[in-house]
Amino acid sequence: MVKSHVATDGWVVISCAATLVHVVAMRWCMPTPQAKLRISVAPFVGLVFLVPTAMARGYSLSHTLYLYSCVLLTFVIMLAPVRKRVMADIVEQQQKPWEKVPFNTVSLYWVTFSATGCIIAMIYLWPVLE
Repeated sequence: MVKSHVATDGWVVISCAATLVHVVAMRWCMPTPQAKLRISVAPFVGLVFLVPTAMARGYSLSHTLYLYSCVLLTFVIMLAPVRKRVMADIVEQQQKPWEKVPFNTVSLYWVTFSATGCIIAMIYLWPVLE
C-alpha cells in the first residue's frame, strides 16, 4: 500500500485551495444573489461541523481535510458542466415557488454519474492516507 506523502500542513493548504475553487466555481454557477451568498457560506459552515464530528469519530485531521476537500470538489464537478440548466431551474423555481420545477434529464444523469464517480474515487484513494 502506498503511503500519503502529504503532511497535515499540506492538507490544510489543499483544503484552503479546494474551498477557494469551490466558492468561485459555485458562485459562477448560481444565478441570484441569495444563492451566491448561501453557496459562499456553505463550505465554512460545513467545516465547522465536519472537523469536530470527524475528530470525535477518530479520524485524523488529514483524513478530515481530505474528505472536506473531496466533497467540495465533487460539488464543482457535479454542477459546473450543467451550470446553465441548473441556473435556469433555480430562476424558474424562484419565479414559481408554488410549482415544483422538474429535473432536467441530462443534468440529473450527469449529477448522478459524476457523484458516483467521485465517491468511488474518494473511497479508492482513502487507503493512501492510512
